[in-house]
Amino acid sequence: MSYAPILTEPALNNQKVFETKPSNYLNKSRKPESARRKNKQSSNRQNGASHDYPIIVHSHLCWDWVWQRPQQFVSRLSKRHKILFVETVAPDPALVVPAARFRQVEKYPNTTILTVQFPAWRWGDGAYVDSERRRIVQQFVAGPGSEFENPVQWFYDPMAVPAFAGQMGERLTVYDCMDELSRFRCAPPEMSVREAKLLALADVVFTGGRKLWESKRRHHENCHFYGCGVDVAHFGKALKPETPIATQLESLSKPVLGYFGVVDERLDYDLIARLADANPEWSVAIVGPVLKVEEASLPRRANLHWLGGQPYADLPSFCKGFNICLMPFALNEATEFINPTKALEYMATGRPIISSAVPDVVANFGEVVHVADDVEEFISLCRKATARPDAERTRRGLAKARENTWERIVSELEGHVEEALKTRVAA
Repeated sequence: MSYAPILTEPALNNQKVFETKPSNYLNKSRKPESARRKNKQSSNRQNGASHDYPIIVHSHLCWDWVWQRPQQFVSRLSKRHKILFVETVAPDPALVVPAARFRQVEKYPNTTILTVQFPAWRWGDGAYVDSERRRIVQQFVAGPGSEFENPVQWFYDPMAVPAFAGQMGERLTVYDCMDELSRFRCAPPEMSVREAKLLALADVVFTGGRKLWESKRRHHENCHFYGCGVDVAHFGKALKPETPIATQLESLSKPVLGYFGVVDERLDYDLIARLADANPEWSVAIVGPVLKVEEASLPRRANLHWLGGQPYADLPSFCKGFNICLMPFALNEATEFINPTKALEYMATGRPIISSAVPDVVANFGEVVHVADDVEEFISLCRKATARPDAERTRRGLAKARENTWERIVSELEGHVEEALKTRVAA
């Protein structure tokens, strides 16, 4: 199968083995039909006003990868709902048949991670992967995951549609479109077709960017723009005296111009190199895992530091060591629709922010973020911000961060879901 989930190595350690078996396993593990019928009738009666429906999430991002929109939403939804988070990791050449593991997230006990992995030799067979993903999840719900019957299905991954849409006894379908995934490097050619099917069958659609909303609302009448939020308490630690500066930054010359996030085709590597060249006394620190670009191709300078992926918990310590927060995005088809989560996270740290002219950054954050139209302006804005930070922009950024918490956004998303449930019942 051409679709490669975002995880670069096998990740089925330290989880409970879920042995997928033929149909006799299903028969053995299922509740008696009378009990199942009773549970389904009870669930159907509650559809209009239920606040405790289970949610099955189909994500192209893995739970333990970079902490992004899916994890932020799911961790908060799990306070009121049982969550089954289904992830498919990179294929394993050592496997003969598909493998599955599950575990509960210690910090979020209502969240169960079901990790599926395929043998490398079958990964190119899309029909096989679709059917096996469906079989594995159906068997899990019929057995140890019976609490996830009659769920709301919540899609981040359009590629999961043939496997699961209409197959899980779902009461509602949600599509949270966080990116224009078809524009990303290595996107499977069938991504657009599968997303069109998802848009056609979804009951409610959310988008992570304004430009995404303008695009998707043409295909769905119940479409809503909710940009990313921010954990103000977490990133606000960068302002606290007791927060240590990350040890990786301690020896770097000041000022430090820093970025955290995925290092992929969305970054402008010429801009980053020229930024480092502009002043040898600046330190340019890039924090994040490298994906879909060759590490050997990254520009190298004495004052340019590629620090790799770091735990989400440590990001405030990195930001405390940044004098300026960077969003050095390339202006290409992969960034046309992005609304960077890090914009609000940077704001919560109280640091000046310099960005390329990404459309959603300009539209949503132009009163806080310094936006550059070209490399020379980007460098000039960095010089000005290091010499004299704009206190008023920082104040506006802190206020904007406080207004856009993940909790507020998730509460509003749930409101739309509950309205859609009522509409379904009334239809």
